[in-house]
Amino acid sequence: MLKLPPYVVITPARDEAAFIELTIQSVVAQTALPLRWIVVSDGSRDGTDEIVARYAAKYPWIELIRMPERKERHFAGKAHAFRTGKARVDGLAYEVIASLDADITFEKDYFSFLLERLVEDAELGLVGTSLVDTSGACYDYRFVGVEHVCGACQVFRRQCFEAIGGYLPVRHGGIDKMAVIGARVKGWKTRTFTERFCLHHRKMGTAQCGPIQAKFQFGVKDYSIGNHPAWQLFRCAYQMTKEPVLLGGLALGAGYLWAAIRGERRSASRELIAFHRRDQMQRLKRILSRKKPFQQDSPLAPGRKG
Repeated sequence: MLKLPPYVVITPARDEAAFIELTIQSVVAQTALPLRWIVVSDGSRDGTDEIVARYAAKYPWIELIRMPERKERHFAGKAHAFRTGKARVDGLAYEVIASLDADITFEKDYFSFLLERLVEDAELGLVGTSLVDTSGACYDYRFVGVEHVCGACQVFRRQCFEAIGGYLPVRHGGIDKMAVIGARVKGWKTRTFTERFCLHHRKMGTAQCGPIQAKFQFGVKDYSIGNHPAWQLFRCAYQMTKEPVLLGGLALGAGYLWAAIRGERRSASRELIAFHRRDQMQRLKRILSRKKPFQQDSPLAPGRKG
């Protein structure tokens, strides 16, 4: 039996009262518990703090930190909240650090499964699983590739996380994507294990707005992290086939063009953008050269373990 490395978990949370108790119940049921779980309440006003405090009173390894309220909700806030949580655990002897959203659930051996993967391959710096929401929607790994690890739960080897400088506070989002790219630029392997999944209880990208506006903001983010224009064109065309049909892809393209016309400042460095664009072009060539359609099993198919 593999000896699992000690790990810590950090959860930035802002007004997550609707789902955070489900996440807490998943964590406290784990077969491998963390050394410490820091929940950073980023100015929550909906009862999130009270829910976390109730469990923290029962489980001494859970800690609640409250940050001052701020008027705007944006992605840079998540990075700042995470850094606040990380500062609280820096003195602990952990080897793995996990970023966990406050609206997902998973099986009892979820973290032990991911820790085992890190033990088995010393070159892995970042791991995760598939993410599926309650409607059944999930990432299509024909396009993002299993090297992409979604931001709902990213589990880093400590050396990897410190090598990339942690999460960067970028306003338009993509901090999780930039962490993946940064890890790969530094020579670490990143991997999503699609045989497992976590369940997202909120439709992706709609915490702050409706689906059309969410697609527009995704387009702005895509520009911010340096998506190649050719890749973005195909991405928009593909998104036109998804709900909301046609309008979603158009909104995605509009967001990208709006950011380009305005000359929005790129969030990623030139090195990261160059690496990211090379990877996208290589992936696009592979997709277009396939003779048969790629078949991806649903994460919710019978026999799949979440």
